[in-house]
Amino acid sequence: MRKRYRLVKVSHSIGMGMLLLLLPLLAGCADSNVNEKTASAQPGERLLVIGAYSVARDAMAEIVPAFREKWLEQTGERINFQESYEASGTQARSITGGFEADVTLLALEGDVDKLVKSGLVEKDWNQQPYGGMVTRSIVVLGTREGNPKGIQDFDDLVRPDVKVLYPNPKTSGGAQWDINAIYGAGLKRSEEQGGKDPAAAKAFLKQVHRNVESLDKSGRASMAAFEYGVGDVIVTYENELLARIAQGVKYDIVIPKYTMLIENPAAVVHQYAKEHGTLDVAEAFVEYLHSPEAQRVFMKYGFRPVEESVYHEGKQQFPQPPGLFNIQYLGGWEQVRETLYSKRGIWYQVLAGI
Repeated sequence: MRKRYRLVKVSHSIGMGMLLLLLPLLAGCADSNVNEKTASAQPGERLLVIGAYSVARDAMAEIVPAFREKWLEQTGERINFQESYEASGTQARSITGGFEADVTLLALEGDVDKLVKSGLVEKDWNQQPYGGMVTRSIVVLGTREGNPKGIQDFDDLVRPDVKVLYPNPKTSGGAQWDINAIYGAGLKRSEEQGGKDPAAAKAFLKQVHRNVESLDKSGRASMAAFEYGVGDVIVTYENELLARIAQGVKYDIVIPKYTMLIENPAAVVHQYAKEHGTLDVAEAFVEYLHSPEAQRVFMKYGFRPVEESVYHEGKQQFPQPPGLFNIQYLGGWEQVRETLYSKRGIWYQVLAGI
């Protein structure tokens, strides 16, 4: 029977003693629900579980009801949804650990690869349109209104008067894009000076990291901290800032000379969807994510559409950086995972001050 998880938030103000008293109660709540479907799932209706990274939440709030209505019109069947939003790495680990999502949207291809290695996602998932990607963005810098520190590029993040925010790449796929972008910008800078030099790129990343104020769990958590007043500049997705500006938050967006193209995948979690009898709906939902209707919703929330006709409709809102590079410039995800994020990789050397 399908598992359902209840997420319980505990206030940081609760003391350790009270937390210990609450643990049996919280465990009891989780255990009592582990084999239930959502209360809205009625006999004869099916449940589709979405496990996504946190940044996709707002767009999905419009896309899910639109798909539900379209499926009902086309088939006469009502589909119920259960949705979970976490930092990308956390979400991938949850799914491999037993959270039975039928569809996943994650921040980076490497997190889907973890599901492939676990036998949950088919090896050919990236043979779908646009290589399995459903959104794009770029890594940018967000400053407070008026850009009081005069930030113009990644180079400014090494200044002693600048405090920087980005999330933790151990838990956040978005953070890996941020780190990749800074490291890649360092490589580009070294090329200007005579040759592509990984040691110079590492030194540049190390200089930036010295100014990091905090490492949050996810891109959303990092954004919340920045809006609370932490730091002078945030390294983040362009779409995150565009979405917040649309909601009335005052930001200046700085696009670095050299920055990275972000591509975000979606995939059917084939093993779980097949077990649940939802494979047809899961495949249709992922296909719908590529449709012009869904792509326009993603664009509304600041993402760069992968669907070409929709991208051309709104391309004027997406400036093209002169030195935009993609993951292949760094050797592809397999090399990046080994070079930057392995146990002896550059990122962990930076953390250790080596």
